[in-house]
Amino acid sequence: MYESIAQAVLPIDIQVWYVLVFGLAAVACLVSLLRVRKIEHTGTRQGLSALLAMSAVWALSHVGYLSTTDYWTAVAFHEVGLLMGIATVGAWLYFCSAYTGRSLHHNPRIRQVAIAMFLTIAAIKLTNHWHGLYFSATATTAPFPHIAISNGILHWTVMGGAYALASVGYFMLFERFRQVSHNAAPLAILVALTGLPIGLDILGLISPALLDITYEPLGVAIFAVGLMFVYVARFETIRLAGEGDDPVVVLDERDRVQDFNRAAARLLPALTETEASGGEVPFEEIVPGIADLLAVESPIIELQNDSETRYYRVTEHPFSAGRTTLGRGIVFSDVTHRERYRKELERQNDRLEEFASMLSHDLRNPLNVAQGRLELAREDRDDDHLESVAEALDRMETLIEDVLAIARQGQPVDEREPVDVGRIARQAWEMVDTRQADLHVSEGTTVEADPDRLQQLLENLVRNAVEHGGEDVTVTVGPLEASDGFFLADDGSGIAPEDHDAIFESGYTTAEDGTGFGLAIVEQIVDAHGWTVALADSQTGTRFEIQT
Repeated sequence: MYESIAQAVLPIDIQVWYVLVFGLAAVACLVSLLRVRKIEHTGTRQGLSALLAMSAVWALSHVGYLSTTDYWTAVAFHEVGLLMGIATVGAWLYFCSAYTGRSLHHNPRIRQVAIAMFLTIAAIKLTNHWHGLYFSATATTAPFPHIAISNGILHWTVMGGAYALASVGYFMLFERFRQVSHNAAPLAILVALTGLPIGLDILGLISPALLDITYEPLGVAIFAVGLMFVYVARFETIRLAGEGDDPVVVLDERDRVQDFNRAAARLLPALTETEASGGEVPFEEIVPGIADLLAVESPIIELQNDSETRYYRVTEHPFSAGRTTLGRGIVFSDVTHRERYRKELERQNDRLEEFASMLSHDLRNPLNVAQGRLELAREDRDDDHLESVAEALDRMETLIEDVLAIARQGQPVDEREPVDVGRIARQAWEMVDTRQADLHVSEGTTVEADPDRLQQLLENLVRNAVEHGGEDVTVTVGPLEASDGFFLADDGSGIAPEDHDAIFESGYTTAEDGTGFGLAIVEQIVDAHGWTVALADSQTGTRFEIQT
């Protein structure tokens, strides 16, 4: 009865219809495969390419199976289809994982398990003619002469597992579509169409109206044509909009809003308002001045969010399909914590600068007056009391210089250049009263630094070595062996173990005439460069290591 109805509706032989439909599905997959190179994202492109190629072979295996009445030829085509069917599940999951920004397709353990499962199932399928547990084949003439397949328990077990795994891919895709609050419906429908052939599978199982074969290649073919020929731009914009947790707005080549994710909708409520009103709105109307802002390197934008001012670094990511530029994605990365820290640091630096100016002006003036008066007094008489006053005034001037250095050298280094540490060490040596000390420098040590501050750092370390190591101390400067940086060491008496934890504290000194600021200044300069300084273990003397 079903054959007569089919022939009445479809005057062409029903076998030809089956061959034609699956043949067209194979062609659709192969033609779409030629356009997959338009997909920019590597993982997505690889997964989709594998899915379409395997689905094309799967559809062609159906064509071969339906076109022959030879038992072994039909069984061979059927087994090829079985292998491609299980392989497409892996390609589908790879594609879904890559498109949704996950890393499952890169996980070595998952890959190993997937390969092991495929090889096991393939072995079971290919040895079916010995055990017969996967399927059996018999010749039939209904609805046309062909080799009919009756599936066994192993087939349904594997099929159930395959559908369960495929549903994981659907979950990943629909979750991504849910994250994107705009323009995702057409793609969601397109993805859903890949599952419709399951209904044909069930109908073929329970009714003689359809052959009992798998119709999944038809769903993949519809998905491929719709994706690569109709919705490729939307496919790319949704991938970009859903990438990461940061707010993302996707613009077309004319900077009109094409898509955005839910994080962007929360950050910029005007996006939702323009979506509700319809039409494509220029992004400049939603974020005024965005074009000028993006022209700046690493732009920071200040936005009011939930009655709180937050800061975002705005970056753009152009994307295209092949040679056709589709637009760009605008990503807002929350840098509020860093920006607040930077602003607080600027305020602290401003206060330090004010303090330094106060020291320089308000203390130096009376100090200069006192020193001038002292010189006049010493012209009339010179005694021990006036000498003590002179020493006290000189010490006060040294303290002011050191405090000024701490206030100024702690500011971050904005501009750096390649600097030869050996050359700077020799310059620093010339600026310090080194008495009978010797300097040994290893050549070839270069760091990115502010040369003036580096020289002051080395001056303080040299002065510390000479003052605490003795007049005939030997100072050595050279590169670190295990990491980037340099060291300054001396062969003096060294620093007592109980003093190691306190040497970088401001005002700490073991010398009667010391200010205790020399090594504190060293630490300030090191911190300003983003380096680290440490007192290293040494068999003789003292060794400071600066890691850059």
